[in-house]
Amino acid sequence: MKILVVSDTHGHDENLMRVLQREWPIDALIHCGDLEGSEDYIPEAVECPCFFVRGNNDFFSDLPKEEVFSLENYRIMVTHGHMHGVSLSTCQLEEEARSRQVQVVMFGHTHYPYLDEEEDLTVLNPGSLSYPRQPGRKPSYLVMQIDEQGKAHYEHRYLEKS
Repeated sequence: MKILVVSDTHGHDENLMRVLQREWPIDALIHCGDLEGSEDYIPEAVECPCFFVRGNNDFFSDLPKEEVFSLENYRIMVTHGHMHGVSLSTCQLEEEARSRQVQVVMFGHTHYPYLDEEEDLTVLNPGSLSYPRQPGRKPSYLVMQIDEQGKAHYEHRYLEKS
């Protein structure tokens, strides 16, 4: 199973379309918030399950602030992260994820790629496709692949600036 994880596109979907062309086919798309109006457009562009959460810039959106769901054998929590203090630390988010008994928690907000794999919890941020903040400032996303044995593998991938 191949899952595309993106965040912080801020209504600028050109790079998302580039990523979809590069990574297609995918089995699911997860967006960690700050879509800014693209939540109606994106599902029409892909023919797979889509999971979206509301970010701090999704002012008029009806999207949920968090989602918890299962893919294969993984219980996943998705949040934008701003309500969990992720700009300072992931500690509060990790505590919340463990209280909900999830194995993977995904967040956005910082525009910075992040991956921490512990024995009981994986915490990840795909970075931003529109306004990256990490050194080099390449637009980033994450691919989560669940192999035939049911083990998840994670890889940040980058686009050249257009």
